[in-house]
Amino acid sequence: MSTARRLMEFGQWEHSAVCVYAELHSVAEVRRVAKELPEGWFRGREEYGEFDGVPLEDQPALVVGVKGPGVPVDPAACNGRLPVECELDDLPIGSIEDAFTAAIGPNRGWINWEMLRWPDAPEVGFYGESKHAEVTLLFNTPTRELDEPADDHTVLVHVRSVCVDGREMREPYAHWLAEQVGLTVIGPGQRW
Repeated sequence: MSTARRLMEFGQWEHSAVCVYAELHSVAEVRRVAKELPEGWFRGREEYGEFDGVPLEDQPALVVGVKGPGVPVDPAACNGRLPVECELDDLPIGSIEDAFTAAIGPNRGWINWEMLRWPDAPEVGFYGESKHAEVTLLFNTPTRELDEPADDHTVLVHVRSVCVDGREMREPYAHWLAEQVGLTVIGPGQRW
């Protein structure tokens, strides 16, 4: 968390925000996280076309999506709905990060600080970044797709991707950003 926060604070400005997301793969985890994050929005999986023609009010709560207190008590409500997603979007920085970190447990998920503003670095040929300026802290996975479990966490610093002749031209900017807060990029770039 401290590594991610150092990067985020370097690019934070008045319009910056934070979002969190987790995939919950068991009924016990859905219930636990719903209690710990009552403002979270919980939504389960549905099969394509499963509720075509069914009025919204007649669809299961986990298909429509509910806040933590609305998560059904009956474990059968999760049948066919796992993994259940939990998310909170567009929150002020500092409002959810610690509670989410405490709640994530063994589940895969992320904290994403967005709408950051990376500064100009004309001495190395970079002229700021705001459109793609983000920091993501991945929990229990090394990828934004959350498709690979891991026993550790990964911090991603986001910059605009520019490839010329198969060579990534903006990756050095990510290295420069990390250096500004006393860090080093240790892994390969990822495309999102």
